[in-house]
Amino acid sequence: MFRKRNILDDFVELFFPRLCPVCGEKLSPKEEFICLKCMIHLPRTPFGMNVINKMENLFYGIVDIERAYAYFSYKKGSDYQNIIYHLKYKDEKKLGEYMGECFGAELLNSVSFPKPDFICPVPLHPKKEKKRGYNQSEYIAKGLAKSFHVPVIKNNIIRIKFTISQTHKTRFERWENVQNIFNVVNPMLFNDKHIIIVDDVVTTGATLASCVTAIESCCNAKVSLLVLGIAEK
Repeated sequence: MFRKRNILDDFVELFFPRLCPVCGEKLSPKEEFICLKCMIHLPRTPFGMNVINKMENLFYGIVDIERAYAYFSYKKGSDYQNIIYHLKYKDEKKLGEYMGECFGAELLNSVSFPKPDFICPVPLHPKKEKKRGYNQSEYIAKGLAKSFHVPVIKNNIIRIKFTISQTHKTRFERWENVQNIFNVVNPMLFNDKHIIIVDDVVTTGATLASCVTAIESCCNAKVSLLVLGIAEK
């Protein structure tokens, strides 16, 4: 999980020091993308089997899933919201990959997680991905794939409808906004497989539920859901 450093890295950091996206402090040479203090105090969600899983509760009675976990929780304005912000809007793709790998390693050490066959990022609409330049969820998926030792499949689920931002929508509007927006290109690829769907953050679960529905409508597949952050009220 730690990249090799060289003399050029040290020279560049004299003028452009690496900063922790959470607290803004300068990272030490041994620290990756987030400082040790902030990683220790990361508001992790519980992974145990006998605890309340708020992530799974979002989907109870709505779609049939195997497991659902979020790495950490945050409230609006929390410093930890900066992780999502930097990944999504500051082009810090490697931050997403790093967090995905950390998440996967901690998850595997904490619970008995069914072995997945594929990891799939929630797709962006081509227009949105072109504007942003990348799909942030793809990099989280890449990090998770390193921990689970399975491939990332990014083109078998596609987004067929362009939707505006969910940020200022009510819960009902969020669900209405994402109905029937995904399609599975090759259902046979997912048949009899366990698929992990990955997103950066979950609020109501509407987008992920729509993605699961698209898979379940054409495939005999098991689906689990993983996200970096779960928004708290």
